[in-house]
Amino acid sequence: MKKNLVRFLVVAFAFAALSLPVLAQNATDQGQGKHHGMPSVDERVQHLTKMLNLSTDQQAKVKSIFEDQQNQMASLKQNTSMSQEDRRAKFQAIHQDTHQKIQALLNDDQKAKFAEMQAQHKEHMGARGQGDSGSPDKQ
Repeated sequence: MKKNLVRFLVVAFAFAALSLPVLAQNATDQGQGKHHGMPSVDERVQHLTKMLNLSTDQQAKVKSIFEDQQNQMASLKQNTSMSQEDRRAKFQAIHQDTHQKIQALLNDDQKAKFAEMQAQHKEHMGARGQGDSGSPDKQ
């Protein structure tokens, strides 16, 4: 009995010690604006620049839009007075507003490609939601 307890404690401490570097890395990532695998504002701008061939002026405006979105999302996450359902609706409204602002900056070719990207993203998120026991998309 005592041997089993000692083994359990050794394994538990070893597991805890091995987990510390992972926890430290997660804390560092979150401090840099990363949360649940979300790309940074700069990474998002770079991605859109690559996909849509954004001009320098468009890049600056898109970056400003993404920064505004990030600030709104952070503020909303800290608001504990809203129900989860209301918060989810507000997240979706912010997301939709961001897409509309970006779309307003694009030329016709870029708008078509952006719409295609959004459709692919919705398909991907829908597939993830179905594999998640039918739960709705996560924000």
